[in-house]
Amino acid sequence: MLIQKIPFLFELIFNGSFIVLYLLKSKKNFGFIDQGFFSNAISWGAFLVPVILTVHLIFNYVQSRGVEDFFRKYVFSIIVLIPLFITWGDIEFAFWLSSAHLFSSVMAVYDSDTAHDQKFITDGKAPTLWNRLRLSSSQIVLLSFVGTILLGAFLLVLPVSPIDGKTVSFVDALFMATSATCVTGLATISVGDDLSIFGQIVLLILIQIGGLGFMTLTSSMTIFLGKSMRMKDRIIMQDLLDISSQEELVALIMDIIKYTFMIELWGGIILTIAFTFEGFELGPALYYGFFHAISAFCNAGLSLFSTSLESYSVNPLINATVATLVVLGGLGFITLREMREVLTFKRKFGHITLHTKIVLLTTTLLTIGGMLFIFFSEFLHSLDGYSLWEKAQVALFQSITLRSSGFNTIPISQFNSYTIYGISLLMFIGASPGSTGGGIRTTTFAILVQSIITTLRGQKSVVMMGRTISPQYVVRTIALTFMSIIIVSFFILLIMKVESEQAFLTLFFEVISAFGTTGLSLGVTPYLSVAGKLLITALMLVGRIGPITMLLAIAERGGNKGQYEYPDGRIMIG
Repeated sequence: MLIQKIPFLFELIFNGSFIVLYLLKSKKNFGFIDQGFFSNAISWGAFLVPVILTVHLIFNYVQSRGVEDFFRKYVFSIIVLIPLFITWGDIEFAFWLSSAHLFSSVMAVYDSDTAHDQKFITDGKAPTLWNRLRLSSSQIVLLSFVGTILLGAFLLVLPVSPIDGKTVSFVDALFMATSATCVTGLATISVGDDLSIFGQIVLLILIQIGGLGFMTLTSSMTIFLGKSMRMKDRIIMQDLLDISSQEELVALIMDIIKYTFMIELWGGIILTIAFTFEGFELGPALYYGFFHAISAFCNAGLSLFSTSLESYSVNPLINATVATLVVLGGLGFITLREMREVLTFKRKFGHITLHTKIVLLTTTLLTIGGMLFIFFSEFLHSLDGYSLWEKAQVALFQSITLRSSGFNTIPISQFNSYTIYGISLLMFIGASPGSTGGGIRTTTFAILVQSIITTLRGQKSVVMMGRTISPQYVVRTIALTFMSIIIVSFFILLIMKVESEQAFLTLFFEVISAFGTTGLSLGVTPYLSVAGKLLITALMLVGRIGPITMLLAIAERGGNKGQYEYPDGRIMIG
């Protein structure tokens, strides 16, 4: 299963980073990165390597069929781990042994005996623990996010993650790791002022993993290594991406990786040029450009500037690039693929799917509506002092980013209270399905609105753009919306209890922002109590995974108890 690849992915990311840093340590000029950073990072990496390999062995032991099977397959890992613990902290040993083990792990992934494993299970012999658990796709999604968050929190707690003279508590590390992995953007500490380059890169990796999805990354790695995905892996990914054809699934996974890195590459280049024009040297401009490009496309909203992008509120190049990245990341990969086919004349615009049409129309209407709302409600308030063009630019940027990304070019706390409430409603809607954003999604909102119109007109079927929406989707839409309202209301009550000194609107806005994985705040995030931070942490996870997926992951049981059909019943409503 995909979850079995978690230890290999972590080893590839973190031990691989240690190996790369060790190989680069002989370089003397890194521009904005001094030698002190490399020395500290390599020193802590030498201590971290045995920990990662220990986690690797624990995961492999759990999925083994017994002690004998475990030793037969992973004796080399044990041989490597023993001297690593004996010489714990020795950089030379850590480098050579971690390099050898990483190479063997890559070969093991490429040459894994999938067919033998499947035969072993079908022969009636003892299955692995993962197979005995029979985890559903919802549970695997939850576990992959939780595992990534916990490892990220552990890395952020390390002394190499904060800058010299500062420390990061575990609660703050857990909050920041969750915010990055769930691509939210809320922060209890300043990314640029409190974290070292190592800590910032850890957050950036978590953002990329959270934006793409852990299982998308592991599936793409399997494909890149020339392997075929296991049948169960294919079924899980088809369920997550709502794809019916296995051939289409492989093509979509490849497109997701290709679109992501191409868009982030061009966004990073343009932002690098923009920051160069702002007076940054090439090294810092390159780093700032690509960090914000990845954060924007993944709709994370985490910035290296303590005031987000407020210093560049009237810079059209930075504004346009970040806003474009946010829009592309929030549309969803299926929509991106279809729009690429339209732009390359492989498909006519009228032949795109209903899903893409609804996504494009709803996104456009919400963006324009949000822009006009902010423009007129703040025209003589927070936008006062800007020219007419600058007011339109700020309003458009904020309308685009407020539904998912969390970047801001003007202090949100300066807005009128009714503007803040209106923004909260847009944050609750969020981005589109299959994207890097959160919320109840644009398609859910569109179907909900159309079902209300259908009811008011006395019609029986919900029809959108000449197509009838299945009653199953309508019921799911209503259930998702109602569940989201219940969850948000419950968390508002809880946080009002633990943060009784804070204003209601401030806490209301914070909860909606966390659920919609937006990341905008009225400034209360760093001042939350430990209980408040943990509540927001949990809500960010729920918002990223989705209420239905979360509840299914918790409540789902293995096996089916049968399907029944009951007689129709009549109930008076309204």
